[in-house]
This record gives sequence, structure tokens and C-alpha cells, in this order.
Amino acid sequence: MTRLSVEMLAADAAEPITSAGNAQLGIAVLAGIAVIVLLITKFKVHAFLALTIGSLALGAFAGAPLDKAITSFTAGLGSTVAGVGVLIALGAILGKLLADSGGADQIVDTILAKASGRAMPWAMVLIASVIGLPLFFEVGIVLLIPVVLMVAKRGNYSLMKIGIPALAGLSVMHGLIPPHPGPLVAIDAIGANLGITLALGVLVAIPTVIIAGPLFGKYAARWVDVPAPEKMIPQRATEETDRRPSFGATLATVLLPVVLMLAKALVDIVVDNPESGVQRVFDVIGSPMIALLAAVIVGMFTLGRAAGFTKGRLSSTVEKSLAPIAGVLLIVGAGGGFKQTLIDVGIGQMILDFSESWAIPTLLLAWLIAVAIRLATGSATVATISAAGLVAPLAADMSSSHMALLVLAIGAGSLFFSHVNDAGFWLVKEYFGLNVGQTIKTWSVMETIISVVSLIFVLLLSLVL
Repeated sequence: MTRLSVEMLAADAAEPITSAGNAQLGIAVLAGIAVIVLLITKFKVHAFLALTIGSLALGAFAGAPLDKAITSFTAGLGSTVAGVGVLIALGAILGKLLADSGGADQIVDTILAKASGRAMPWAMVLIASVIGLPLFFEVGIVLLIPVVLMVAKRGNYSLMKIGIPALAGLSVMHGLIPPHPGPLVAIDAIGANLGITLALGVLVAIPTVIIAGPLFGKYAARWVDVPAPEKMIPQRATEETDRRPSFGATLATVLLPVVLMLAKALVDIVVDNPESGVQRVFDVIGSPMIALLAAVIVGMFTLGRAAGFTKGRLSSTVEKSLAPIAGVLLIVGAGGGFKQTLIDVGIGQMILDFSESWAIPTLLLAWLIAVAIRLATGSATVATISAAGLVAPLAADMSSSHMALLVLAIGAGSLFFSHVNDAGFWLVKEYFGLNVGQTIKTWSVMETIISVVSLIFVLLLSLVL
């Protein structure tokens, strides 16, 4: 992955495109973020346009020449898309293969066949976590909701007792675990090691999803007792296919990129010799692009061909997987442009200057910034991108493990209290047939628990690493 190094960040901060003082820069940041917030929330402008306009507004308020502000924005957009665009595309292809082949249904049905009674909420967490690895949050919801509704109805389970664990598994994967867009962009901006971030992200995710999923689900079921809305049960993917891939092949395909990236991180730690042939091999096969590309190629056989897909059907599946991510790529790219504008006007140096007298830990500061932007914009991705751009200079003296924890702190903050300005809020409300109050008591509280609990574990890890 193309990453912004600490040296590049320091150089950018040392040569700002404006001569504004810290007071003017502080006002410029608040004004730029306010423009983005108002455009998204008040005027319902698409996040891509809002971030573009907000970046130019930031440059103008900071007193930067317009041509230099435009150059900063376009450079940031280009570098961000170059760094994460291919990964997002490959993840979308793998997710579409998983869904259309019936591989996701195979994982779901196999695990559910082994679980019953008290084990069912834990089974839903496991399903959502595995399915959520390669899938975007919205796709995961669409894929898992039919399963949640059918399990709740056929097994006479409380909808919230089954649904909250599934939602928790998806949300934790989305906010903390690469190759999801938010974590990838934060890794790129801060210069963190992807393998270490992935490994620590899994460590944080496991206890977090247990607390926010099955454990909180018991209380959510008492607070909101609603039946499964039958009209929301859509057709499952395997109803359109004659056969589907095996459980083992599907699971191996989904976990392949994770295993390759973790293997690279382990070899980097154990061997720690850039000239070593073994480390050089794992640097290649464990790079995010090669790991995901390998999973896509393997998936065409283990998922697509196993489901009876022809060459034409495989080509069509790949093509259909790319169209829905156009908006995601544009938002992520524009967020990268906003981040680079923040750096180029001198915000990084300003934060470095102020941080010398701050008593607040960097990880907590990153979380609080992400929380504020999340509450204002409703977008976890926008919160992650903006917060990463603001705190990236503070990572200059951090170890690799603490850089990874900084990424996770930002991801945790980006999930805090989803409410009415978040598309995910309405998606959950409609699929589960809830009213606004019920959605806040369940979904919004669950998101807050994920955010706070994951921050606690990030801070605990920072004490021992």
C-alpha cells in the first residue's frame, strides 16, 4: 500500500501553504468542518461534494492561495485513492462472489445447524464477524437480515436477542478491521503497519463484540420486544442457484487475505531483516493488494465455479460488484483531499505545538475528535478520515504498535452513538420494523458500547505494548 511516511508528514507541516497563525488556523479547521457538517446534515449534500467544498473553505479561511488549496486537495485525493482504491475494489469483488455464489448462506446454515438455544446469539456473532470481514457494512446487513428474521421467527427467539449480536459483529468489523475503507484510510494517513493493526484490531474486536453483542443483546431484548417483520424477508441468494460452495472452501477463501497479512506481520517481527529472502517473499504475498487479489482469484474457483457460474456469469458478478462502490471511493478520495489540505495549511504543526502542553493522552484525543465528527456528520468514514488527518502528526514519535492503536482509537470513535443523521440508523430501523425511539435504545446504544469498550481495550493495550 502507498503510505504517507512520517518524514513526508513532517515536511508538509514544516512548509505550509499559508502564513496564518495558530488562532486563524484553529478557526479555519472549525469553519471547514462546520461547512462539511452543514452541507451533509442541513442541505443533504452528498459527502463527496461536501468534503470537496469543505476542503476549499478550509484553505480560504486559512488564507491559502486558491490554486495551492486546489493542488493540496487533488494531491490528497489522488494519493488516497492510489493507496486504498484497489483494495476497496478487490474487497467488493470478493464480497459479491461470496454473496452471489451462496457461500455466505453456506457459512450461515452450517453454523446455525450446530447452534441452538442459548448458543444462538453467539452463533450470530460468529456468522456476522466472518461474513463481515470482506463485506461493507450495508452489504452485510442486507445479507444477514433475512437470516436474523428467519431464525427469530422459526426458533421463536427475541428479535433483538438475535439481531443485536449480528449487528455488533458487522459494526466492529467495519470500524476496526482492515480491509474496510475507514481503517485502511487511517492506516494510510498515519503510516501504520497494516498487519500489526489487523492483529491488534482482532484482539480489541473479540471482547468488544462479546460485550456489545450477546451480553448487551439480553438487555436490548427486554427493552424492545418486537416480532420479526415478515414483509422484510427478501429472497436469499441460494434460491437462485442450483448448488453452492462447501463450508470449508468458503471459510478458507474468506480468511485467506487475513492469514496472508497476519503471516507477513509475524515474519516482520520474527525475522526483522529486510534483506532476508523469507521476509521479502512474505512482504509480497502479505501485502494487502496481493492478499486480496489472491483471495479474489481463488474465490472465482472455490466460490464462483463451485456454484456453477459460467465465465460470463463470473464476469458479470465482478462488473456488478464495482458499480456500488463508486460513491465509497469518491467519499474516501475526497476525505483524503481534506486530510491533505489540513496538513498543507499547517494544522499538523499547530497540533504538535499545542500538544506539548496538553495533559490528554494522544489516543484519547484521537477518539474524542472522531466522536465529535461522527456525532456531527453521521458518517463513520468521514469521521475516520478527518480525525486521522488531524492527529497524524502526533504519530511521528510513536512505535509501530502505538501507531496501530492510534488507528483503532480513531475507528472506535467513528462508531460512537449512531443517530438520525446516519444512514445505518435508518437501515436498521426499517429492516427490523422499529420506531425511532426503539432504534436509539438498541442500535444507538450498541454502537456507543462498541465505541467506549473498544477504546478501553485500546488504552489497556497501550499500557503493555
